[in-house]
Amino acid sequence: MTAFIVRRILWMALVLFVVSLMTFFLMRAVPGGPFDTERNFPDSVQENLEARFGLDQPLIVQYFRYISLIVVPTVTESGPPRATSEVYLVNIDLPNNQTLRWMNFGPSLVNRSRSVTDIFQENVGVTFQLGLAGIAVALVIGLPAGIISALNRNTVYDYAGMSVATIGVSVTAITLGPLMQYIFGVELRWLPISGWGTLKHMVMPAFALGFAQSAIIARLTRASLLQVLNEDYIRTARAKGLSSRRIIWLHVLKNGMIPVVTVLGPIAAFLVTGSFVTEQIFAIPGIGQAYVQSIGNRDYTLIMGTTLFFAFILVIANTLVDISYAWLDPRIRYN
Repeated sequence: MTAFIVRRILWMALVLFVVSLMTFFLMRAVPGGPFDTERNFPDSVQENLEARFGLDQPLIVQYFRYISLIVVPTVTESGPPRATSEVYLVNIDLPNNQTLRWMNFGPSLVNRSRSVTDIFQENVGVTFQLGLAGIAVALVIGLPAGIISALNRNTVYDYAGMSVATIGVSVTAITLGPLMQYIFGVELRWLPISGWGTLKHMVMPAFALGFAQSAIIARLTRASLLQVLNEDYIRTARAKGLSSRRIIWLHVLKNGMIPVVTVLGPIAAFLVTGSFVTEQIFAIPGIGQAYVQSIGNRDYTLIMGTTLFFAFILVIANTLVDISYAWLDPRIRYN
């Protein structure tokens, strides 16, 4: 297991390196820049701004300079940062009035009074809350619907569950969100149509975000459980006189969850990091909304930092899924 985890960490580092390389150079290949505003700057002013943030250097130099600020830790004197370019995500106090600082994502090139780290600290928590609520919605709806459909194959329960799953796959958040806002916010006035801060604000965005994923989980759960129910060891367990409840809990569910857990990793990562549309629809101040705005503004540092953050969440989720296989199926070993 230790060797497997070490290999996965090395693989994660390679994935993040490739993602950062592609994002950096594709981002710079797009026409426009962070200082191309409606108010035309004199050439001298724009040159000074580019020199201040190192944008006048060769692209390869800019890339390695940016990555080194994130990857390489530094030890400095304790105290608040003197500029937005000196704000680090990790700060650990050391003896002799020293501080270990790590992960500097640089200043925002558009909102230059704030650093990318400041934006993360203010907005990531909101996105995580929304993502976790979306995961809860997906699991609460998807798993029971899939299990009930599989155990009642070709009955009204099966048809009802799969009908809901089909609707969930067909209706995206960009359609479901405004529809819920109109029904529950405008007509019935049960829930606020936008904003964040209370449980009522969370209900509609979480459902809009998690409903489509619950449909995927329901369909996969049903298919996986139906396959396990036809296995020889299930027939043997029934022939030995085990109760249906014991067979379902000890044999069917545990073995049938492996394909479901496989997709839960990417789904969980998507719900935590893929709420761009939902945050825009419901005016939620999360990192997804800031990410969308940064793309339009060509805010290079915020685009890079957010992309790396989302990629990190995705590879961590996939690694946790791989590790959980050994618990679900003891026959799986990591050599």
